[in-house]
Amino acid sequence: MKTLLTTTAFLALAAFSIAQKPVQPELKATSAPILTLQGYQFKDLNKNGKLDKYEDWRLPVEIRAKDLLSKMSVEQKAGMMLISTTRLENDWSFEKPKTTAPVTGRFNETDLVMKENMFTRLPMPVAQLFAAGTTRGVTKLHLRNFILRVNTAPEILAEWSNHLQALCESDGLGIPAIVTSNPRNHITRDASIGLSVGKTAFSTWPGELGLAAMRDPKLVREFADIARREWTAVGLRKGYMYMADLATEPRWQRVEGTFGENPGLAAETMREIVLGFQGEKLSQGSVALTVKHFPGGGATEGGQDPHFPWGKRAILSERTLRDNLIPFKAAIDAGVSAIMPYYSLPVGTKYEEVAYAYNKGILQDLLRKELGFKGIINSDTGPIDMMPWGVEDLNVTERYKKSQEAGINLYSGSGDPTELLKAIAAGAVKMKTVNESVYLLLKEKFELGLFENPYVDVQKAKETVGNPGFQERAELALRKSIVLLRNHDKLLPLKEKTKVYFETYFPQKGKAQASQVYLPAVQHPVIEFVQTPGEAEVVLVWVAPGAKSLFDSKGEPLHLSLSKNGINTCYINCLTAGKPAVLVMNYTNPWVIDEIYNENTKNIKAVLATFGTTPEAIIDVISGTFNPSGKMPFSTPRTEEAVQNNRPDVPGYEEGPEYALFNFGEGLSY
Repeated sequence: MKTLLTTTAFLALAAFSIAQKPVQPELKATSAPILTLQGYQFKDLNKNGKLDKYEDWRLPVEIRAKDLLSKMSVEQKAGMMLISTTRLENDWSFEKPKTTAPVTGRFNETDLVMKENMFTRLPMPVAQLFAAGTTRGVTKLHLRNFILRVNTAPEILAEWSNHLQALCESDGLGIPAIVTSNPRNHITRDASIGLSVGKTAFSTWPGELGLAAMRDPKLVREFADIARREWTAVGLRKGYMYMADLATEPRWQRVEGTFGENPGLAAETMREIVLGFQGEKLSQGSVALTVKHFPGGGATEGGQDPHFPWGKRAILSERTLRDNLIPFKAAIDAGVSAIMPYYSLPVGTKYEEVAYAYNKGILQDLLRKELGFKGIINSDTGPIDMMPWGVEDLNVTERYKKSQEAGINLYSGSGDPTELLKAIAAGAVKMKTVNESVYLLLKEKFELGLFENPYVDVQKAKETVGNPGFQERAELALRKSIVLLRNHDKLLPLKEKTKVYFETYFPQKGKAQASQVYLPAVQHPVIEFVQTPGEAEVVLVWVAPGAKSLFDSKGEPLHLSLSKNGINTCYINCLTAGKPAVLVMNYTNPWVIDEIYNENTKNIKAVLATFGTTPEAIIDVISGTFNPSGKMPFSTPRTEEAVQNNRPDVPGYEEGPEYALFNFGEGLSY
């Protein structure tokens, strides 16, 4: 018996040892020597000829991060705490083009310095290095966190990413870069820098409101997983996305980027997004997400945005603040890597009336202690230099001090650590908080596997991004995001061989012609498309109001009526007057459509809502090829008066029974 027990114990111990045996990860290096020890390989990132703890992939990331932190200089730590724009050769983000030469995968070595606030055009207290020349940024300023704005081919992105990682590997401790982007997979009306990259080579999905309108968590998760594979293929390993903000103020110019007005729907969608991009935990295949804008930026005064002083006040009660936290709690529970506070300052709560980046009660007491968030707190762009709401009287050093005490780990916007280093040298910023921040930032890079292999396969990037299989799934989502709101006399689905005149009405900045006749390249099997309204049996018009871009704001009152947002309502009324009509509204905000449709309108027989889709998807719905299943992600006000009198911190379904023309959750099928 004794021998049997000894043998059993031995076998159990051996099985345990085999199970615990480290698995060699794939290593890729350009300048770091490869060390071989005990049959395993490691990258000698600091090139000292020995294996340091931070280079040993067998160790827990916590030990590796602490070891690397102990080796970093103050200057390296300060550089690590900044994330700023980076650019490719011939990439003119934020500037007028100086050449027509194409974007390449090489570096842009030119500094971009801003002396005035790009939004308000007011002078800044200190000139801001908004984008450093790449080599100087990495080797002199010790930057390792970058925001990529450019829209170019996947192979160029991949080539550039490899060049950047090779530069980082060759410098100092060999700390890899992490490259962040705004969304790249959605159809959007306001493709502005800082909001969304817009139409790209990546698979094309509905806008964020459309993802919520699908009411299909499984497909939302699939979207995020597909986008993850595309992003990692080109070296994008972090997303400034998605917005957990609730769209309670219908005039807010960022409603398009939300998941609607309902906390439960936003939370459900956010959970699937985080798990799809990140996985159950961060790994070599993950895209880390920075969910924004804590604790919710949708309850703005008059719909104005806090990028500007006239929109800095968030109107919240204690109860509605709690509602705004629900989607963030879902993201935290799903393991989100980072959270971004907004510029707003809270009005009507117990918290200090200073911007959230300076608000210790919001970030430490609420986010850290109550919600239990342990990840990175990443400021929005420019709270120190451009949007210091509530602390305007503090100098730059004092602003760093207050924001550090509040809990900011990573500052977005500036690529120059000089002012942060001054604050550290003066004792205003404590090394304890600096070390805590850098530890979190390093830990994320270790978890993403960047120290072992930050490089990508250029050919695989070309094959992965936007491949037909991915787009096929996106096509389903484009159709599922469409909402059928009205179907009088059961006009839809259209009978076979119905003659249809299809016109799109999309006002575009700088373009005089808003309307365009749509004729499919191939004749549809059910519908016969014609070139004039006179030939038609049914008129189909797709209207996409164009609110002024967020960054064109001058503080003037905001409206949601169509005539105030680029639509010639007389023209639309004439177009839909003579024949049975189908009205398709593209909603980036909860538009008021009473100038062209109300419940007594006779000629418009059917109304559909889109949130960024394609003509082909609409045609499949009206023809019955696809049975509509979408549901509204927000309520739409019945009148402009209802808009102007709305309470900015409550959803439309709490505004009273006479508020909405189309209710949250509304949606028909055939």
